[in-house]
Amino acid sequence: MIRSELLAELVQDNPDLRPEEVERIVDIFFEEIAERLAEGGRVELRGFGAFSTRERDARKGRNPRTGEAVDVPAKRVPYFKPGKDMRRRLNEN
Repeated sequence: MIRSELLAELVQDNPDLRPEEVERIVDIFFEEIAERLAEGGRVELRGFGAFSTRERDARKGRNPRTGEAVDVPAKRVPYFKPGKDMRRRLNEN
């Protein structure tokens, strides 16, 4: 599902809200998650999962085009851990 499909579903499920209002709510939701992660925090949505960041150490990498060794700096990357309910739903047969 892409963002526009998500917005369309939410508008359909909430006819009392204008599409602009739904879009603003979605924007705020994702912006708050991104902002909290940028601060080094964690966002937990019960029954869905938790968003956090993980540290990646600096390392030597390779340019796939030339094969030349390059330095890859240390960085933080986003991480998602699904909640128990989400894992159960994904593995139902």
